Amino acid sequence: MAIKNKYKGNGFQSHENQNSSLSKEILVGLYRDMLRIRRIEEAIESRYHEDEMKSPIHLVMGHEAISVGSCSTLKIDDLIYCGHRTHGHYLAKGGSLKGMLSELYCRANGCSGSRGGSMHLLDKSVGMAGSSAIVAGAIPIATGAALSFQLKQQDRVSVAYLGDAATEEGACWEAVNFAALKKLPVIFFCENNFFSVCSPLEVRQPPNVEIYRKAEGFGLPAVQIDGTNILDVYDSTQEAVARARKGDGPTFIEALTYRWRGHGGAGDDSASGYRDPEEVQHWEQYCPVDGFYDYLIKMNLYSKAEKDLAEKEIKEEIEEAFDFAISSPNPQEIDLYTHVYSQ
Repeated sequence: MAIKNKYKGNGFQSHENQNSSLSKEILVGLYRDMLRIRRIEEAIESRYHEDEMKSPIHLVMGHEAISVGSCSTLKIDDLIYCGHRTHGHYLAKGGSLKGMLSELYCRANGCSGSRGGSMHLLDKSVGMAGSSAIVAGAIPIATGAALSFQLKQQDRVSVAYLGDAATEEGACWEAVNFAALKKLPVIFFCENNFFSVCSPLEVRQPPNVEIYRKAEGFGLPAVQIDGTNILDVYDSTQEAVARARKGDGPTFIEALTYRWRGHGGAGDDSASGYRDPEEVQHWEQYCPVDGFYDYLIKMNLYSKAEKDLAEKEIKEEIEEAFDFAISSPNPQEIDLYTHVYSQ
């Protein structure tokens, strides 16, 4: 096998030659949020073999810049809708780590009340409006939410996160077409990691037809960005959010990224043969967390001592959250039919 999907970005070179409009506090906060998500995912992976987390998991290692960079441009009452790979978006939007881990352990006080698991996180208090394991299932709903914002004249934005496989569903392009037609305040954010479970992009879509170019055909602005570069993600999303708030309509963002772990569960499944393990190693060289840390060090905006302190605080938070989740109550049988409706 060979490395088919190579990194195409240029790191932080362009940002090193210009003064960032973001303060040191914001830049360091972006890094810390990415580091936190990475350490949380590593902790989940390290404990998953214990078979106490009964929910399937889809780890976001490699995607952290997308979650943090995009959600950091949103307000608390802006809504996000996701697919099955949800942890990063939920945490970046301000979700409760204790609530998320309790959900993974199927506890009654989980953020979805033990009913959703990892793939269906929900927390209205932070604008996590829902996630769906149905490919492209959340995209029309996010578009409908944007329509409601427009009709109610609310200063709110909706973001639909989708994978590359979602662009193979009619629901995706129907939503894009409708959003462009009505100039809805919605952002379609495609996390293109080149795989749908174990099927590479080249066996699912025609060659040399980039996803964001398809979106352009519907008459809305569309860009392709480096999904491992948090500053590129932040800048592109901020521009799209500003555009939506002004009433200028939707934007389509395609972020090229890579998932370091298997489609689902813990560990890397490359040995099964659908991708070259060297391809994973290639992308690990362009770690969104480490790359941004190196940038901050180079720009004299951060220090190893500050990182060590952040690591300590994050570790303590994770341990406390796991203890909380494991000791939380199980659902009760009497509550089994709550939220269940029939006609």
